[in-house]
Amino acid sequence: MTSRTGRTTAPLTVGFDLDMTLIDSRPGIHACYLELSARTGTYIDADLTVTRLGPPLEEELKHWFPADRVAAMATLYREIYPTYAITATPAMPGAREAVDAVHAAGGRALVVTAKFEPNAKLHLEHLAIDVDAVMGDLWAEQKARALTEHGASVYVGDHTGDVRGARTAGALSVAVATGPCDAAELRTAGADVVLDDLTSFPAWLAAYRAEGSAADLA
Repeated sequence: MTSRTGRTTAPLTVGFDLDMTLIDSRPGIHACYLELSARTGTYIDADLTVTRLGPPLEEELKHWFPADRVAAMATLYREIYPTYAITATPAMPGAREAVDAVHAAGGRALVVTAKFEPNAKLHLEHLAIDVDAVMGDLWAEQKARALTEHGASVYVGDHTGDVRGARTAGALSVAVATGPCDAAELRTAGADVVLDDLTSFPAWLAAYRAEGSAADLA
């Protein structure tokens, strides 16, 4: 399989973002922020926080806590997260089918996310989304490290930061307009492909692979 920059990778390896790509994390994150607010006595607009998911947790916490409390609040948030967020969070439409399509093609499916890795794994286990590896605590260009290490030729995400990560890794950027960034923003950021959601991914992947096979035979 050939990447956006012509790099050949075999077998097919596809990376996926987690929040708002494979899972609709808004209900669980909303519940976590309400609990964090209750425990600390600090006002947090949970409705607002879930409109700007994607960047690391600490970036959001800076809006609500002084700089010298952010690290401690991040630790507390991650501790309460399994209790309040896992069962409240559904899979995005087409998520399982997208991962299954990669496996059906003989490929490997990775999750590369900014989310705290142990919590990311809890989501995938709870929702029975079977991926081959999970790498957490990576945002935007940092994601390129994991994508490059695993030879990913495609990275699927919902945020302009995911587009930057894919491009830094030399992978094809497939964006889904299911998160805080709309289709126009994703295209402007340099996404190679923009899908409405993951329900379109299996058909896109089949066409992408067929196109690659035809190019190999030419």
